[in-house]
Amino acid sequence: MANEYAAARNLYNRDSVLSASPARILTMLYDRLLLDLQRAETAQRQEDWTAATPCLLHAQEIVAELMSSLRPEIWDGGPGLLALYAYVTQNLITANVRRDIGKTRECIVLLEPLRTAWHEAALKVSMEQAAQRRDAVG
Repeated sequence: MANEYAAARNLYNRDSVLSASPARILTMLYDRLLLDLQRAETAQRQEDWTAATPCLLHAQEIVAELMSSLRPEIWDGGPGLLALYAYVTQNLITANVRRDIGKTRECIVLLEPLRTAWHEAALKVSMEQAAQRRDAVG
């Protein structure tokens, strides 16, 4: 029964990602990134390095995905965001290798406002698109 539930959950999650808009995918990535960092920080505080490491590694993978999908040449803030992602990546490596909770905390502090901003931007775009659909129909 547990395997059936897990399989159904995985299918639902996969379908959610495949059908998500680019803005929604971005917010999902940020949500998971911050979740990984919060889990890593909790594990580090408990000195549970075997639990912290996978969270930090997954966070690095997400940042790498964010970096690879960023096109810094198309907007003024792009190069700065790319530099921030590179800095966060270095901090995540240091947090893992040196077991440095301060570096994990710094990543959370740096990325949380971005997550909030991306959620706000995605909501604004969604509302504008809904208004355009209403105008086209009515």
